[in-house]
Amino acid sequence: MRAVLTWRDKAEHCINDIAFKPDGTQLILAAGSRLLVYDTSDGTLLQPLKGHKDTVYCVAYAKDGLWSPEQKSVSKHKSSSKIICCSWTNDGQYLALGMFNGIISIRNKNGEEKVKIERPGGSLSPIWSICWNPSREERNDILAVADWGQKVSFYQLSGKQIGKDRALNFDPCCISYFTKGEYILLGGSDKQVSLFTKDGVRLGTVGEQNSWVWTCQAKPDSNYVVVGCQDGTISFYQLIFSTVHGLYKDRYAYRDSMTDVIVQHLITEQKVRIKCKELVKKIAIYRNRLAIQLPEKILIYELYSEDLSDMHYRVKEKIIKKFECNLLVVCANHIILCQEKRLQCLSFSGVKEREWQMESLIRYIKVIGGPPGREGLLVGLKNGQILKIFVDNLFAIVLLKQATAVRCLDMSASRKKLAVVDENDTCLVYDIDTKELLFQEPNANSVAWNTQCEDMLCFSGGGYLNIKASTFPVHRQKLQGFVVGYNGSKIFCLHVFSISAVEVPQSAPMYQYLDRKLFKEAYQIACLGVTDTDWRELAMEALEGLDFETAKKAFIRVQDLRYLELISSIEERKKRGETNNDLFLADVFSYQGKFHEAAKLYKRSGHENLALEMYTDLCMFEYAKDFLGSGDPKETKMLITKQADWARNIKEPKAAVEMYISAGEHVKAIEICGDHGWVDMLIDIARKLDKAEREPLLLCATYLKKLDSPGYAAETYLKMGDLKSLVQLHVETQRWAEAFALGEKHPEFKDDIYVPYAQWLAENDRFEEAQKAFHKAGRQREAVQVLEQLTNNAVAESRFNDAAYYYWMLSMQCLDIAQDPAQKDTMLGKFYHFQRLAELYHGYHAIHRHTEDPFSVHRPETLFNISRFLLHSLPKDTPSGISKVKILFTLAKQSKALGAYRLARHAYDKLRGLYIPARFQKSIELGTLTIRAKPFHDSEELVPLCYRCSTNNPLLNNLGNVCINCRQPFIFSASSYDVLHLVEFYLEEGITDEEAISLIDLEVLRPKRDDRQLEIANNSSQILRLVETKDSIGDEDPFTAKLSFEQGGSEFVPVVVSRLVLRSMSRRDVLIKRWPPPLRWQYFRSLLPDASITMCPSCFQMFHSEDYELLVLQHGCCPYCRRCKDDPGP
Repeated sequence: MRAVLTWRDKAEHCINDIAFKPDGTQLILAAGSRLLVYDTSDGTLLQPLKGHKDTVYCVAYAKDGLWSPEQKSVSKHKSSSKIICCSWTNDGQYLALGMFNGIISIRNKNGEEKVKIERPGGSLSPIWSICWNPSREERNDILAVADWGQKVSFYQLSGKQIGKDRALNFDPCCISYFTKGEYILLGGSDKQVSLFTKDGVRLGTVGEQNSWVWTCQAKPDSNYVVVGCQDGTISFYQLIFSTVHGLYKDRYAYRDSMTDVIVQHLITEQKVRIKCKELVKKIAIYRNRLAIQLPEKILIYELYSEDLSDMHYRVKEKIIKKFECNLLVVCANHIILCQEKRLQCLSFSGVKEREWQMESLIRYIKVIGGPPGREGLLVGLKNGQILKIFVDNLFAIVLLKQATAVRCLDMSASRKKLAVVDENDTCLVYDIDTKELLFQEPNANSVAWNTQCEDMLCFSGGGYLNIKASTFPVHRQKLQGFVVGYNGSKIFCLHVFSISAVEVPQSAPMYQYLDRKLFKEAYQIACLGVTDTDWRELAMEALEGLDFETAKKAFIRVQDLRYLELISSIEERKKRGETNNDLFLADVFSYQGKFHEAAKLYKRSGHENLALEMYTDLCMFEYAKDFLGSGDPKETKMLITKQADWARNIKEPKAAVEMYISAGEHVKAIEICGDHGWVDMLIDIARKLDKAEREPLLLCATYLKKLDSPGYAAETYLKMGDLKSLVQLHVETQRWAEAFALGEKHPEFKDDIYVPYAQWLAENDRFEEAQKAFHKAGRQREAVQVLEQLTNNAVAESRFNDAAYYYWMLSMQCLDIAQDPAQKDTMLGKFYHFQRLAELYHGYHAIHRHTEDPFSVHRPETLFNISRFLLHSLPKDTPSGISKVKILFTLAKQSKALGAYRLARHAYDKLRGLYIPARFQKSIELGTLTIRAKPFHDSEELVPLCYRCSTNNPLLNNLGNVCINCRQPFIFSASSYDVLHLVEFYLEEGITDEEAISLIDLEVLRPKRDDRQLEIANNSSQILRLVETKDSIGDEDPFTAKLSFEQGGSEFVPVVVSRLVLRSMSRRDVLIKRWPPPLRWQYFRSLLPDASITMCPSCFQMFHSEDYELLVLQHGCCPYCRRCKDDPGP
């Protein structure tokens, strides 16, 4: 750093304060009672301002008005001591006051004291100047304090001190920050202004004066400083900061903030900062060494490791001695000091080992490498002499001498060439061995050889970068700064105070070599760094020049596998003995798209067939015809096929189809027709094909099937004789009638037809038909599995009416399977089990709906009867989904409503032993309490009557749904669950069902009885209507006599009738369940002539006729088996 005096003036009085206009164009200073305004550019006094009658101590330019915009008047606050100085923070929120008693008071903008700092010296150390750091990069506001205890200190806004006090050895009168807070200006009783770092480290003197310095300020956004003194002197200085740096290959070290050294790796962009806390004067770097010269010592650093990317330095040696030198160089074990004409070599311990005295001033010095302790130095002198010095040799070697002074030097990688920039900005290149001037170029200020290429160098000058390869013309491009290094494709350029690595493609010198067909040299240049386009151009040029080795390397760089395969094939052919370069070049031209040139070379080398193949692959059929042989049918067919392929690819499918057919490529023609949906063309092709051509015919059928033309597909399959595919076609298109017809003719396909048909029916909820189909296909297991899965799902989803229906269907399926003698017993057991489950779920459906839905569709009597029926019918293991709680809750509720209080009490008692869901808890508890207020008996109207023995049965029967007296099972209506007036009877041994029917159908005259019974038989039901008779007096009925039994017997005695009794019965009084084999029919006799009963002919469930007719009208089918009323009977 050095200070240059720009201008100076002198006033009549002491300069108390100075202030710059915000834009820096004017300077105002307080001198006695006058204000003086200067032009900062040349020191011209613009005008003196008068008007003050007393001494002016402080001046300042207003930036946003005289007072704060929020305040109408000036606020005044008292202080404990005289205020000497003040400073606002950057945001204007806090004001620091320096007082005569050594106290610093920090206040907010309202005048309230927030922080009070007491200096150790107290009143003996008045705070003479303070200043806040203007930098916006600092995290905290930092206050610099100068007191007359001859110390400078730093504080945070909180009052915490930063670091220790710095001794000054003079009384400071002014302190201010310079260049946005990086440095501090201090002046006072030492009659000079000194430059300090922001941490208080002294860097140097700005300007010496003849009296005390009372004020100093930095010009905004510049390197200018103005100084005001006791004797009225005003001095205006410019501070010039020199660049202190060092470079070795890809490591660059430079000074930062005057006291720090930053080492930058130019390739990886890594940086490391070394804090020296003193002024850095010189820097030198070499390999793993770094030398830093400070005012009183030299520090030698070394890298922690030999890793080329390592950036960690540690102190190796310290030379505690003050040195004066112009240049500093470091080697592996020595440092070299340059002072004008003299070079000194010192060891790291500070011992001078060697000294060289030059004839002229040393202008340039550079370490050019060598073994440790024997490094070589390249030295350029002002008289034009260029020397080579080894640090272990006292004698210098003169390389050459030129007429002009040396400005910059560099030696090529092989040490055979020397580049010199002289004082006339000329770059001269010499051959070191012959001392011959090889060439020279003008407009150069620095030069550098490429460390990776012997024949390349670059030099800068006049705002341009010049790159020269061998003896070729210079390639020029714009570049600001000085070239200091050249490594591969990277040029290291120093611009102002920073160095940067510029990536420069080596395209221009590469093309210069290519123009001369020097492919290997061009490849070496390209390796330094060129674009992918340049690499491709090099590869193509080398390939056309038949330099396959260079071309292969270049194509590997751009990862072009196509050309690499070509080169590999050519190399293989050359190994096999082929030497025809025309043929190789023809292949190269064909790959490059130069087809006509390739064809000419193919023809010249006698390979017309290759030209034909090339043009055919390119779909250039007109050119291909020129190379056809003399009517070779194979070549003609190949050409037509290729042309058809081309027509297909260019979206001309119809033309392609015609060409394929003419070439005999039927499969490809069929594929095009099928992909475009041309059914007519497919039919035409299929009909023209011979039936032996199975592959194209099969493909035709496949496409016709996809195009929804099953009839034509079937025609094609018939032509082929492929009946299995025909069956699959009918099944896939669901043309079941044709499939069944084909199955009748060919029984071997029965499974292929009926199994998919059954699956299709099941998917469409046609389960009865699906069962028949499965059964017809012999797949009884699948039929049962389908229904079992549906049943389980219905139970799980609480669809109990569906569950009952599916269980009934399962039972009928089991009954059908039971016709097989081998499975009879097992299937009959399952039949009775599923019939029982169907009855339970059918009844429980009403209970579930009653407890879950807000409104009930059933009468209380029906719910009462269903609950009793379920309780009497439930097995020990309650079926899945059926809740005893719901059954007992419904029974209790309906019993209470109908007057069966005893039964209701019993139901509530049973509920107490079960787990009750929370939603029923309250209702059950309330019912349990209220039933206690009711009588302990049941209503007699609810008591069920046995129609065989006329015994009244209890509502809760331990025996189940049978009479407690005669053990006759009760027959229930499947809708209201009332006990029907029916009695089941059995036939005597030897009477067949057919004979029984014939006997019953015989009408017997009954003169004393006006029989008005009416039987209505139709396809949907069998209805027995017993109309009131006019005369109830008659002979005793033989069947009624059979109803007698032994009272109190514990065994059930069935009613068995003879032929005589059967003959006495009327067909109108008998209902028959005509079960299919192996079951026997069941016979029931109605005992009440005034009640009509209907039996469903499908499921054989009994109903009151009126209930059945209403349910059929509502649902359109039987509520139990869902047989539609229009369906024919079994």
